[in-house]
Amino acid sequence: MRLAEATPLHDAGRIYAHGIRANLDQFVQQIIQVFFVGLVIGMERNVLPALATRDFGVAPGSFFFLLTFVLSFGLVKGALNFVAGTLADRFGRKGVLVVGWLAGLPIPILILYAPNWWWIVAANALLGINQGFAWSMTVTSKVDITRPEQRGFATGVNECAGYVAVGLAGVITGYFSTHYGPRLTLFGFGLVVVALGLLMAITLVRETLPWARAEHSKQKNGHFTGPLPRFPTGISAHPGTWEIFTLVSFRHPTFRALAQAGVTNKVADTLVWAILPIFLREHGLGIVAIGWVTGTYAMVWGLSQLGTGLLSDRIGRKPVIVTGLWALAVGIAGIALTGNIDAWVAWAAIMGVGMALLYPNLIAAVADISAPSWRGRALGAYRYWRDTGYAIGAIVLGATAQWTHDVLPAFWGTTVLLVVSGMWVALGASETHPHINPA
Repeated sequence: MRLAEATPLHDAGRIYAHGIRANLDQFVQQIIQVFFVGLVIGMERNVLPALATRDFGVAPGSFFFLLTFVLSFGLVKGALNFVAGTLADRFGRKGVLVVGWLAGLPIPILILYAPNWWWIVAANALLGINQGFAWSMTVTSKVDITRPEQRGFATGVNECAGYVAVGLAGVITGYFSTHYGPRLTLFGFGLVVVALGLLMAITLVRETLPWARAEHSKQKNGHFTGPLPRFPTGISAHPGTWEIFTLVSFRHPTFRALAQAGVTNKVADTLVWAILPIFLREHGLGIVAIGWVTGTYAMVWGLSQLGTGLLSDRIGRKPVIVTGLWALAVGIAGIALTGNIDAWVAWAAIMGVGMALLYPNLIAAVADISAPSWRGRALGAYRYWRDTGYAIGAIVLGATAQWTHDVLPAFWGTTVLLVVSGMWVALGASETHPHINPA
């Protein structure tokens, strides 16, 4: 697909050209930002769950207590995703990004000095703020400066950079932990990453809200060229925050289907984050080997999004999302049915492909049918539900494992949930790509 550029648009005496090529410098800056954000969350996905009993006093078999660190993360990140969207529409994207990085500064210190698991729970609440503000703004800013037909690719590049970083951080911290210990590794690695991300956000990132306002002005004045998106009808000219939230959550069938798919994929990611390391450790794998399984999932997820975003720009969002949900289900079932590291790495790769198919394209689909004037809030509402899926997953999967005294039922429950979610999107959502299904 040719990444054609929009005609420059004048807004308040300035020109805001939309398109990746026209804004390549800021597009790259946002890629670097999300890469650093991914490193922060990735640094603990391998190390902390595997060492919860040895280093932080979590009793063996206390699955629900273990998952409280994911619960705190999901509740905070989910809520702040929506807050971030509202603040970004009102005050701008860059300020929210910087606040997200400031919230990340205490995380390495809390991990270094944690006397018990509750300090890790507190650190992950701050991680929720960091991710809810910083990662959200990298997505929103890319959507601001690109053309509608580039959004699948733009969100794919964004999530690619973030989740490649998640996978790399898991592998790197796994190796370093064997030499320097988990606490010192996470402290040093985390502090360097957060400091660099904050410095670059302050000095190199530009505010992109003017691009969104310029796009809104162009549509309002009838200067928009190309197929019109399927924006929802029956919504106020200047909708409030609650109106946008209820629209995305409940009142619009396509938004509703996309939101539940977001919840479901994060339940699956909770399984990988907190349950899969325990499952692999029970089968005799060490930290480095666990890092390779979980890291393969994250890195394949990340790298594949370079192609899956472009794929949805060509054939539409809906078939790619549905295929992704079902591929993720197949990968999880495969891990549960096999018993050696080679097979687990292969199934983890299939899970990564499934996440790559669905993840950026859910974001692109929400952006497709969100008007520029309230796009930040719509993306925030979707991301609220999606990342609250971490909290839902922590409760459901933790309770399931606690009740059955086994982690395997959590794998099968997640598999069934993903199959049903794919059916919901297939039957309950409309295609959102404006070139494929225009208004």
